[in-house]
Amino acid sequence: MDDTDVQDDSRKFKRESAEFRREALILATLDLIAEMGVRGATVREIAARANVTQGLIRHYFSSKDELVQAAYEHHMNTLTDQTAASSGTGSAVSKLTNFVDASLRPPIVDPSAVALWAGFLNKVQHDPKMQRIHQRTYDYFRDHLEKLIVAALQETGRSVDASEAMQLAIACNAVIDGLWLEGGALPDAFWEGQLARIGLDSVSAIVGIPLTKEVEQS
Repeated sequence: MDDTDVQDDSRKFKRESAEFRREALILATLDLIAEMGVRGATVREIAARANVTQGLIRHYFSSKDELVQAAYEHHMNTLTDQTAASSGTGSAVSKLTNFVDASLRPPIVDPSAVALWAGFLNKVQHDPKMQRIHQRTYDYFRDHLEKLIVAALQETGRSVDASEAMQLAIACNAVIDGLWLEGGALPDAFWEGQLARIGLDSVSAIVGIPLTKEVEQS
């Protein structure tokens, strides 16, 4: 692969930012991992899916491992961002309610999203860099949840210290994660809205605040 190949591909994307091009490569990688697993998502296949040369991939990522790491972080943080965007602008209790509810409904609860997460799991268990990324993405979601819990408690007249707030967030996160996994693995085992209702009831019991959607989805 020579410099001309890289330059030709660069001209294709000259109107797009470097961030956009990098994300396009990450999305192509996620598509392939979802279809063929991490091993099947070779640099050659990723280049073909993104319609670029392997040389352009190396311009943005030093190795396939670095690209896979970036793809995993992107996948997990995107799920958190999509959930957080559903919190709304109402009261603190309603924001927490909406966050929990959204985290246990489509498109967050989705067989392909869970399958993609599972495709990364072996590398998370054996790759220290992937473990650190997993920790960051876990903290990113849990921190969102913790802030919402603290705000909701304060709104209802209860204050918590940092240690208790973290424990509450860890417990609620565990409930949400477990239901998310089951919903993605067994999508036909639950009626519409069932996981969200169970999640809201469980988080309500943990934090001691009734969480009820104003309009229940049947």
